[in-house]
Parts: sequence; C-alpha cells; structure tokens
Amino acid sequence: MEEQMLGAVAAQRERLAEELRAYGASFTELGRRFATVLGVHATDAFALLEIASAEERGAPLSPALLSKRISLSLGAMSALLNRLEQAGHITRTREHADRRIVTLRSCGHVGKLAGEFFGPVNGRQDAILSQYPPELLRQFETFLTQLRTSLEAELAQQGRDA
Repeated sequence: MEEQMLGAVAAQRERLAEELRAYGASFTELGRRFATVLGVHATDAFALLEIASAEERGAPLSPALLSKRISLSLGAMSALLNRLEQAGHITRTREHADRRIVTLRSCGHVGKLAGEFFGPVNGRQDAILSQYPPELLRQFETFLTQLRTSLEAELAQQGRDA
C-alpha cells in the first residue's frame, strides 16, 4: 500500500512539475517579448524585471544579489549593468551606510512600460486567482516556496560536492 501511495505522489509531482515547466516557458517567452519592446537582450530584460520587482517589494538589489538571482558571473553582471545604465533603464546609487554597497534602481519609464506590457496578463491571472479562497492561495504560495527551497538546497549541496 505504501509503495502505491509513493507512486501516486511521484506521478502527481511529475504532473505538477510539467505544469510549472510549461508556465516557466511561457513566462520566459513573455520576458523575451518584453525585451524586444525595450530593445535589449532577454537577459537584460529579466535583470531589469528583477531590479524593478525588488524595488516594489521595498528590498532593492545590489549587483551581487542580482547576479545570484539570474545566475550570472560578477563580470557578466557588470557588463549587463553597464548596458542597462547606458540605455537609461537603471541607476546605481550608494544609499547604504557602507558606501561600498551599490543599490540598483530602475528608472521611472521602466515601470510604466512594464505596467503597459504585463498589465493584460496580470489582469487575466488576477481574474483566475480571484476564483480561489485566500487561504488556498496562501497554502499554494507556501507549497511553491517549499518546492523552491528544496531545489535551492539541492543546488547548494551539488555546489559543495563539486
């Protein structure tokens, strides 16, 4: 009986993973299209979205934190930030008491462009989310956080083993 239950859990995990992969692929394609609107490389657009999202959450990123979020070396991150700054999409400031720490900020037009571009899909997704009770959505958020944390733990372990 336990083996049968484990098989059902594994099958459910596979179905969920497939849906998450498909969602991720669609999100990536949307990001590529946003990059085209901005006239930048897709990696630059994803970095810009990370910078703007972090600002919205009240936790602006440093270059080092951004490099971890989008998996770029510090050298590649420096080149990316130079491109975004030269294009007028970001600024680098020194807001921290430790003046060595750089804070990344998006320029005002970025939020406007992102709002216009992502507004329709956000509206569609909000309509879907509104069909579910808030408690279920909190549980789902916890579930996704736990899945992400398990992957991050595995990545960290593989990094130690390498």
